[in-house]
Amino acid sequence: MADEKKRLDSNVAGNFFVDATCINCDTCRQLAPTSFEEVGDFSAVTQQPTDEGLMHQAYQALLACPVGSIGTEHNDKLRMKEAMVSFPLQLEDEVSYCGFNSEKSFGANSFFIEHPDGNWLVDSPRYLKHLVEAFEQKGGIAYIFLTHKDDVADAEKYAAHFGAKRMIHRADVEAVPGAEWIIEGADTIQVMPQFQIIPVPGHTAGSMALLYKNRFLFTGDHLWWDSAQKMLGAPQQLVWRKHVLVDSIQKLLDYRFEWVLAGHGDRMRLPADQMRTQLQALVERRQTTRVLP
Repeated sequence: MADEKKRLDSNVAGNFFVDATCINCDTCRQLAPTSFEEVGDFSAVTQQPTDEGLMHQAYQALLACPVGSIGTEHNDKLRMKEAMVSFPLQLEDEVSYCGFNSEKSFGANSFFIEHPDGNWLVDSPRYLKHLVEAFEQKGGIAYIFLTHKDDVADAEKYAAHFGAKRMIHRADVEAVPGAEWIIEGADTIQVMPQFQIIPVPGHTAGSMALLYKNRFLFTGDHLWWDSAQKMLGAPQQLVWRKHVLVDSIQKLLDYRFEWVLAGHGDRMRLPADQMRTQLQALVERRQTTRVLP
């Protein structure tokens, strides 16, 4: 829980605040964008929540924060409980955002797919009793898809509890040496009728995307929605090979999808044609500034 003694001066007066332990991972700004904004090197409460909906979002952000840097002067236990039971947070149909982001992955988002042939966890949240019980109620976890080596977090604990198979690319396997399913090479793999694994090296050598139902693209740290610029974005720093990253972004033009569900950066749903236009614009921006090794 956050410490009032470490409360940042950038917070407005009121019940909710962010303290100096913030790692500026963007989790709170995604969940409660009306209340939280980036101020300098941290997130801060720039507008106190004033109605039930905004209050619910603020408590969701408090719970999801990977380092517990969000606090309240006066905690509302009922609202906290309501926020707790809202996770996993349904996005559309059988796809949910897990919440409870992990410090081990620098606050990366993780997702859950409920499927009759076995449920999928995409990257890993914190290992918590609440999520374990929620996943059990939905039939457990059969597969854990790891987009790349940075967002593994507590995947090993979830795999052990549920007997799930962890998937990771060979190039990033050092992060999960005991992985049960190793993806090889650069070609797209149709692993099940509705699931395609698309290697997208660039951020790391073993970065992968998961395309589900030709609608939901889980992208890890390869691609995200930039909510400030209102356009798709991709890494500029911490990139394994920049020219390979550009090729991997362009590769996604071969696929149709409506959702971008990122580990870091915001998630977004657009009609497939608009998403392709956004992707093409990103490719063109990156090709213009392309840097060869």
